[in-house]
Amino acid sequence: MNRSQHTHLNVAALSHAGMSGKNNEDRYAVASYTNEENKPVIFAVVSDGIGGHRAGEVAAELAVNYIVEKVSESNGKNPSEIMEAAIHYASQAIASRSASKTEQYGMGATCACVWIDGDRLYTAYVGDSRTYLVRDGKIQRLTVDHTWIQEAIEKKIITPDQARDHPNAHVIRRHLGSVELPKVDFRLRLSNEDSSEQAVNNQGTRLKANDVLLLCSDGLTDLVWDDEIQHVIITRSLLKSAAEDLVAQANERGGHDNITVILIGVPKEGFAEPPKKKKGLLDSIFGE
Repeated sequence: MNRSQHTHLNVAALSHAGMSGKNNEDRYAVASYTNEENKPVIFAVVSDGIGGHRAGEVAAELAVNYIVEKVSESNGKNPSEIMEAAIHYASQAIASRSASKTEQYGMGATCACVWIDGDRLYTAYVGDSRTYLVRDGKIQRLTVDHTWIQEAIEKKIITPDQARDHPNAHVIRRHLGSVELPKVDFRLRLSNEDSSEQAVNNQGTRLKANDVLLLCSDGLTDLVWDDEIQHVIITRSLLKSAAEDLVAQANERGGHDNITVILIGVPKEGFAEPPKKKKGLLDSIFGE
């Protein structure tokens, strides 16, 4: 794909180390392209590192860099296949580094990826970093956490309310950097009633005017509930203000973990027709 200077949607991103004094082990990137059909593309990824002694931030950095590299080199024709290959590529890189350095042994990372091709949305994820859609004043969690807690909720061992302060809240079942390649999840749940098959078939769904997508690490969702996230997003006139307020709210409640948010908004007028010719350098946001 050709890298572009401009995004066709509104974007705001912010990452904060939190209030605990720990290093920021979150990483993120947002990049814009035009594909072979000259349609605008936005790709965004959030990664949360796992591992002590700074290994978590190394893993997250590798995850974001390798995923973006693979996406940038692609032809853009099959977003799901490209994202799966990119995530596996990054996972192998993390596993290789982990095996070669004693102080980084066992490190890993989550990832949540969003690919917007024109007005069509594709997602891919591993771990417990999340993607949400705010549409018509309502919030929908598009992703399913790969955690012990999520499995326990699905099996009705515990309730969602009990999950909030559960001691196993951060036990992750799937991550990049594992010995075996992680299974990439393509379930895109537009409704809580969607079956797994329906959710996968939602890939490529069309975005609408005023839709807002949120990608975030669990430093936000551990402390700010879904209805509160919804309220902030629908009541702020600017995505930048919404991102700042979400991070501030998590920090006001203790900020015990790193907090990263990416907001991508469709303008109120919807999608404009792509220009006949568009060339430029990569317009990318990288952060820690």
